[in-house]
Amino acid sequence: MPNFVETSTIFMPKSILLIGGPSTGKTTLINHLKTLGYPCLEEISRDVIKKAQSEGIDQLFLEKPLLFSQLLKDARIQQFQEATTYDTQYVFLDRGIPDTVAYMDYIGQTYTEEFINDCKDYIYDRVFILPLWKEIHQTDAERYESFEQAQKIQEHLLATYTHYGYTPIEVPTGDIDVRASFILNTLKG
Repeated sequence: MPNFVETSTIFMPKSILLIGGPSTGKTTLINHLKTLGYPCLEEISRDVIKKAQSEGIDQLFLEKPLLFSQLLKDARIQQFQEATTYDTQYVFLDRGIPDTVAYMDYIGQTYTEEFINDCKDYIYDRVFILPLWKEIHQTDAERYESFEQAQKIQEHLLATYTHYGYTPIEVPTGDIDVRASFILNTLKG
């Protein structure tokens, strides 16, 4: 009689990244996916910006872009690692590690090889890009980019993710249910 050894399967959730320039609806979509029961890790740049503002730095990205990007990259690495701890099929993340490189390229900021290596070392399973949507574009204390600047950022995001081997899937604009269904159906297909 054969000896059967019971083994356990370690389930690693797929990290699903939502990217896009300012005012593309990422936060609204992340919040909606949460209401559908999916674990979602939110954008952390607003927290970094608010902390800097409380310390007297109005726009940390504009005043100290390398420091800002380092703080974001490190926090996004923590999010990437946190995503692996969920016992679920998918974990959605609002922005990823390559976003830091895309934004620095956008402003012409030089950065260390560490940023490049981290973009290569931490790989997301799928990337969805939300297109610019002029009707919902607005600025506030943390989002200062004009629509024209948002367009340039969008171009840098697409170029950066493509450079690192991703093929971002464009999510249609429109009703939040349609956007969420598009992503979920694409993941199932």
